Amino acid sequence: MTLSRNASQSLFAFALLAPALLYVFIIVAYPLLDTVILSFTNASLRKQVDWVGWANYTKIFHSDFSTIVIRTFVWTFFSVATKMVFGIFGAVLLNSAVPGRAIFRVLTLPPWIVPMAIGIFMWGWMYNGQFGMISGLLQRFGITDGPVAFLARGETAFWATIFTDVWIGVPMVTLYFLASIQSIPKDLYEAAWVDGAGRFYRFRRITLPMIVPSIITMSMISMIATFNSFDIIWILTQGGPSGETTTMIIDTYKTAIGSYKYGEGAARAVLICIFLSLFTFFYFRLVSRLSRKNQF
Repeated sequence: MTLSRNASQSLFAFALLAPALLYVFIIVAYPLLDTVILSFTNASLRKQVDWVGWANYTKIFHSDFSTIVIRTFVWTFFSVATKMVFGIFGAVLLNSAVPGRAIFRVLTLPPWIVPMAIGIFMWGWMYNGQFGMISGLLQRFGITDGPVAFLARGETAFWATIFTDVWIGVPMVTLYFLASIQSIPKDLYEAAWVDGAGRFYRFRRITLPMIVPSIITMSMISMIATFNSFDIIWILTQGGPSGETTTMIIDTYKTAIGSYKYGEGAARAVLICIFLSLFTFFYFRLVSRLSRKNQF
C-alpha cells in the first residue's frame, strides 16, 4: 500500500520526534507518574507497601509545612531578585568601553567555574565565627565586639545562604545579559546620543526594553533552579539551625532519605512540582500582560 504525501510527511516527522518523545517519557513522564503513585502509599524500608490514599498529604498540611513553603518562596524571591539586579548592572558595566574590559569579563567567571561544592565549603569557612574571615574583619574594624557565628543563628544563616547562592549564580546571569545587550543594534544608541539622551535615559528607554525577553527567560530559569536548590543549604546548614533554613527541597530530602519515609517524601515532591507549575503559569501570564502594556 502506497502512503499519501501528507501521511508520509507526518510519519517522517513522527520518526524524527520519536527519540525525543521516548527520552521525555523515560526521564520525565515515567518518574513523575511513579512519584505520584508512590505518594499515595506508606512506602518505607519495609517490604510491604500499603495504599493509604490522601493520608500523606493530610499529614503534610497538619504539620508546619506552610511555614516551610513561605520560607522557600522568600528565599527564592530575594535570591533571584538580587541575581537579576546584579546581573543586569554587571552586564551594562562589562559592556562599557573601559580599559581592560576583557580582564573584567574573565574575572566574573571564577564563582561559576569553581565546582559548586568547593565554593560552598569556602563560604562555610568564611562564615565560621571563630576563625572565619568575615567575623575576623568585623572584629578588626570594631563593628562587632566578639565572634559572629553566621551559620549558628537562624536570621543570619538564612541570609548567608542567600548571599552564597547569589555569588554562585550572578556570573551566569551577567554573561547571559551581556550577550543580550551586545545583540542590540548600535544605531539605536547612536541616534539617542545624537538627540542628547543621557546614559540613564538610554538604559531605561533602549537597553532595558530590548532585553525584557532575556530577563523573562533568565528569571524563570533562575527561579526554578533556586527553588530546587539543595547543595548550598545542605552543605552550609543542613536546614538548621532549628529549621530556619529548611526549604521544601530540604524538607523533602530529610523526610524521604533521612527518615526513610518514601511515601511522605514523594507527596512533598509532588507538591513542589505543583507549586512550580502554578507559579510558572501565573508568572508568564503576568509578564506577558506587562509586556503588552509596555511597562518598561
